[in-house]
Amino acid sequence: MRYLVLFIVALFFALEFTSCDHIENPYPKKQDFDTTLYPGNWADYVANEWPVFQANTNTNRNVLIEDFTGHKCIVCPAAADLAHQLHESNPERVFIASIHSSPTGISDFQSVSPPEYPTDFTNAQGLEIGTYFGQNDGGFVGNPRGTINRINTGTIFLGPLAWTNLTNTTLSNNNLRVNMQSALNYYAQTKGAFLHVEVEKLDQTITNELAVVTYLIEDSLVGDQKMGDNTHNSSYIHRDIHRGNIDGKAFGRVLKSTDLKNGKYYVDYSFVVPNQLDGSFNPENMHVLIYVYDKVTWEIYQVIKQKIVN
Repeated sequence: MRYLVLFIVALFFALEFTSCDHIENPYPKKQDFDTTLYPGNWADYVANEWPVFQANTNTNRNVLIEDFTGHKCIVCPAAADLAHQLHESNPERVFIASIHSSPTGISDFQSVSPPEYPTDFTNAQGLEIGTYFGQNDGGFVGNPRGTINRINTGTIFLGPLAWTNLTNTTLSNNNLRVNMQSALNYYAQTKGAFLHVEVEKLDQTITNELAVVTYLIEDSLVGDQKMGDNTHNSSYIHRDIHRGNIDGKAFGRVLKSTDLKNGKYYVDYSFVVPNQLDGSFNPENMHVLIYVYDKVTWEIYQVIKQKIVN
């Protein structure tokens, strides 16, 4: 009888420890991931709403045009119109980030001067990017200037007259070396969003570190702009306004081996959707641009757009 009792006790402990192994959370712990933005039990999100990515069927390399601009720059509206035309010609493959920064951060072009120019279009990450390139890795000499996937043609910064040719060349070459896809869950109750990104390195000859960046973009806003004839336009439509990076990191985060699972990288973010620059709240007028770039050459290998509200 004594041996039977000992056997039952041992069996109980064996089953207990085995059960613990089975209920271990299959998802890695998320750093800087605010689970309180989910209006419910977080276990329900993990079990039922965490996205499962299917095979990525995309075969196109997309283009990001970073338009460094200012609301008091008289030649900037023409550059913005050109960038918008390039997007309109390829709406699923060409995306714009209008970054209000000069090579020194805030110059007169970006400064606020009420009552005519009361809106501050700048943000910390945009200014950090502008001032970095104003001092390093050259070519950013003033507004307007832009990058086309940060491809280096002797400089990564180009005047607007060169944007069309390099954009079309990049689209036609279509050299897809990194592929991406994303999913986003938004909850109106908390204004919270959870962004999930999958990155697949297709070209294994890439040996430099890769980093992923997330730009929060405000689609459009009617506001003040100094025009080419030096007049003040209070009804100007500002488009694709860079509102900052959702993780607060100007140059994103390096993809690490700890992000790797079954040959692909997975990166997750949580953030609160902000008000528009005019103070109103409209998540349908916001989207995220997600891109992966080479930490040595700065070249952007892929960019995708993720709407906040579909």
